[in-house]
Amino acid sequence: MHKKGLVLVLMTALISGFSIFINSFGVKGINSDIFTFSKNIIVALLLLTIIMALGNYSRIKSLSKKDYGWLALIGFVGGSIPFILFYKGLQLTSAAMGSFLQKTMFIFVALMAVYFLKEKLHKAVFLSAVGLLVGNYLILRLQFTSFNLGDLLILMAAMFWAVENTISKHVLKSLDGNIVAFGRMFFGSLFILVYLAFSGELPLLVTITMPQLGWIVVTSVLLLGYVMTWYNGLRDVSVTLATSILLLGSPITTALSLFLGKSLLLSDVIGMIFIVAGVASMHYLEASYGTAAAT
Repeated sequence: MHKKGLVLVLMTALISGFSIFINSFGVKGINSDIFTFSKNIIVALLLLTIIMALGNYSRIKSLSKKDYGWLALIGFVGGSIPFILFYKGLQLTSAAMGSFLQKTMFIFVALMAVYFLKEKLHKAVFLSAVGLLVGNYLILRLQFTSFNLGDLLILMAAMFWAVENTISKHVLKSLDGNIVAFGRMFFGSLFILVYLAFSGELPLLVTITMPQLGWIVVTSVLLLGYVMTWYNGLRDVSVTLATSILLLGSPITTALSLFLGKSLLLSDVIGMIFIVAGVASMHYLEASYGTAAAT
């Protein structure tokens, strides 16, 4: 089962690399909150359709109040607040800085997993973490200036996503991956809808143009693939390893950027090597030492 989960999380990283590249075009010219809500609700409906088509609707009907409570919490912590924080933050800082800070999520996840999930955090994991961060720093060609409000909002979003993934890993012990994905997208959509109503942005939903709708549909399909592979894979892989694997999306996005005329620098190649080596060492450590109590 571990191998299947690993393959699914690797697929998530692949989808993530393409998704970041395509979303950079899709979000242009449209309110980011409207863009996020539209994608989330479409994916929630698609997931419900898939669950019913697979004959698993009875699993939704059999959910307890406690299960719904967990799913609502996942939707609130992971499917609404961090998206709002992240996109607001991107308006106040550079895309490179935002991407780098968002990718620190795996560090927060590793620390939470030790305390709440009793996953082992071998000392060598810190070396792998440094390699992953250095790799992303090189690929993003980051230039530090000053830490502003936008950076803080994105860092907060990363922390919220870390909490959500830790909770999801716990909930996946008893619930199907597609059910958890549906809960995250459905309840997340409801919370964002409430936010849109209070912020006065709700009327903007009727101003979506056909080209914008096209981008929303395309990015929704990618998001559907992302959450399905992620939550089904996370069930069989430690959350620390899974979130570190997501960093493989950066080299993919960088490679796709070459089609837009971006030149490949030596720092990009070195960065890719650092990231691949960091993920490989994470996998080796888990395979060698397992995921038990911290050392």
